[in-house]
Amino acid sequence: MAKQIIHTDKAPAPLGPYNQAVLANGTLYCSGQVPIDPATGKVVEGDIQAQARQVMANLQAVLQAAGMDFGHVVKCSIFVQNMDDFAAINEVYGSYFDHATAPARETVEVARLPIVKGSPRVNLEISCIAVG
Repeated sequence: MAKQIIHTDKAPAPLGPYNQAVLANGTLYCSGQVPIDPATGKVVEGDIQAQARQVMANLQAVLQAAGMDFGHVVKCSIFVQNMDDFAAINEVYGSYFDHATAPARETVEVARLPIVKGSPRVNLEISCIAVG
């Protein structure tokens, strides 16, 4: 199996020993994106919708680096610090997909998400799988 590492400067650099995405046999596995602004390296300020917009922009940049877009996404995983934010996140998330062909998805409340030094707490992470 050949695999291609996908990287773009338009999304945050990985915080550890992983890549933004890996393309294998026409399937793109995107690592979880958090609301880090790639230009500053800091978590975006604002409410959960501001964080959701940044996460989706980061995912979009990774998809584009692989020659794909949200129409190629078949599965998403959403990890949220507080399930009370579900409706606000869903509103932003839903604006990136055609509802008739939206991907499969789960949303899971988690105890903690990554901490980015010098930034407010990360409250959201989304990963996806896309097929070319």
